[in-house]
Amino acid sequence: QLQLVASGGGSVQPGGSLRLSCTASGTSLDGYSIGWYRQAPGKEREFVAYIDALQRDTRYSDSVKGRFTISRDNSKNTLYLQMDSLRPEDTALYFCAACIRDCMEFTANLSHYGYWGQGTQVTVST
Repeated sequence: QLQLVASGGGSVQPGGSLRLSCTASGTSLDGYSIGWYRQAPGKEREFVAYIDALQRDTRYSDSVKGRFTISRDNSKNTLYLQMDSLRPEDTALYFCAACIRDCMEFTANLSHYGYWGQGTQVTVST
């Protein structure tokens, strides 16, 4: 069974950068479209970025478009989220998850994702 572990979070100042990793174990990441989500305290989990299984399609939320870049290296069974120009409002627990339903095209619907990792904390503050 696929297991996903998110890592790479930390504390940075506004304008700084972080690269999150999402490493798969148990089975290959090949064939899975992957989404990054985040959840700030007191708020609902929200979509951040998406990459399809064939790396032909990437999507971003409006709040991170132009600042975050999603990529994957299937040979390492790992997915990345490069986060630049970080803002305090990016502070959240970041999760990666694999699409398990209606995955033939882009979906940001939380209910279409499974194998959630434990999350990695990103804190942006002065």
